[in-house]
Amino acid sequence: MNPEQPNNPLHGKTLETILNELVEYYGWEQLGYYVNINSFNYDPSIKSSLKFLRKTPWARKKVEDLYLRMLERR
Repeated sequence: MNPEQPNNPLHGKTLETILNELVEYYGWEQLGYYVNINSFNYDPSIKSSLKFLRKTPWARKKVEDLYLRMLERR
């Protein structure tokens, strides 16, 4: 049985949900500024970004950190 994580805002969120919320909040251009990866800057799409982020731990970490900062600002 998994322990509850009431203080972890990432708990229960899929990477796709996180990415959709970031795109809605920042837009692709600003998201590409904060996390400088090609799938955000050149012909961006959720599908290509998810594929890259799932294979690239450092980029996923940057996206998750940006998401946490976004939650603090809301």
